Order: sequence, then structure tokens, then C-alpha cells
Amino acid sequence: MNQKQLCIRIPDHELKILDRYARKTKRTKTDIVRELIRSLESKESYVDHNEAS
Repeated sequence: MNQKQLCIRIPDHELKILDRYARKTKRTKTDIVRELIRSLESKESYVDHNEAS
């Protein structure tokens, strides 16, 4: 798998939310962000379907 690096800027309060969630779920921030990105595929198909209506 060809992987790319992504660097983002987020406000401190959003980073704290991500940090807290990562600690509570015992997951890495990278894993959480990847999951959120993958979840966009289903949302994208929903948006595409509704735009066609």
C-alpha cells in the first residue's frame, strides 16, 4: 500500500478532544482519523444520492 503523510492544523480544543478520545478508546489518533475518513465514503454516497433527486 502506498501511503502518504497528512499534516493538519486544528485548534487546541479539538486536539484535546482527539487526545481524550484516543486515551479512552486505547487507539492512536492516526487510527481514529483513518476511521473517520473511511466513514466519509458512506456519507458521500448518501450525499450523491440526494443530489441526484
